[in-house]
Amino acid sequence: MAYSAKISVEDGEPVVRLADDAAGVEAVIVPAFGNRTIRMLVDGQNILHFPFERISDAKADRSLNGIPFLAPWANRMDGGGFRAGGREFRFHDTAGTLRMDANGLPIHGMLSSSPLWQLAGIGSDETSAHATSRLEFWKQPALMANWPFAHSYEMTHRLAGGTLEITTAILNRSAEKMPVAIGFHPYFRIPGVGRDELSVHLPVSKHVETDARLIPTGEFRDVSFPASLPLKGQQFDDGFVALEPSPAFRLAGGGREIEVGFGPKYRVAVVYAPPGKDFVCFEPMTAVTNGVNLAAAGRYPDLEWIEPGAEWRESFRISARGWQPPLLPAARG
Repeated sequence: MAYSAKISVEDGEPVVRLADDAAGVEAVIVPAFGNRTIRMLVDGQNILHFPFERISDAKADRSLNGIPFLAPWANRMDGGGFRAGGREFRFHDTAGTLRMDANGLPIHGMLSSSPLWQLAGIGSDETSAHATSRLEFWKQPALMANWPFAHSYEMTHRLAGGTLEITTAILNRSAEKMPVAIGFHPYFRIPGVGRDELSVHLPVSKHVETDARLIPTGEFRDVSFPASLPLKGQQFDDGFVALEPSPAFRLAGGGREIEVGFGPKYRVAVVYAPPGKDFVCFEPMTAVTNGVNLAAAGRYPDLEWIEPGAEWRESFRISARGWQPPLLPAARG
């Protein structure tokens, strides 16, 4: 079979390996490390930024890499908590679950490195290799202290036709509707290609205006980028809305390309390309940074919600082109 799904042990951690032999693609996921994809190998080369030999080194470092999941909120939250449903909820640092940015703002939720994910199923057939993991958020008092909405997550990684699709489902177990402010922070790279040789395609038309702390003001500015924007001389840590229909972000260089397609419920994109680094992040988000608080203040009408007992579901897809050399024309006799 072209597809396979296996569980193995790496650096003492159970890992899931999904392989598409026909396309030469393999995805490596670590359930007990935030259910994070740490490698997406294309012809043996990792197109994800994961600068560690061992998983234990990545855990000790605490930086983001690979494809971390940001929930129950992505990016920063201002004001020491959030407002939803007409009430204010304060964050509790003593729970030991918060990450802080350089300005002391809670950032990226509480699950990016969580050991609480449980592998629920793994398999392969003639169409794909796939694995599903679950996290029962509502059973964890330390998590509920900072996000008191009872809910659970189910995440499925599916590799088919050389494309990795990551689908996330959220079940709201609360008696009240819950805001959806999740996202992913994937780090992409083209091995062997320097930053000044890279270009990006950004299918966006409005920039999210922010203050000096990268907290949105509630205002948006029209932008227009060329179809291929060289990264040389550019840097990004910016949010965008008004995405094109079926948006496909692309990183290209050295005749190779990585494409990231967002499902329609990922209405916001954050692009992160810091100076001096050879990676670029195309981040699918359900809301702008601090969107829950902006919505409560009447300055962000596009926040998504999950009704009690209902499920929210969406996916994004990653594919790579140009890794395999072109076929030579057949010799003529």
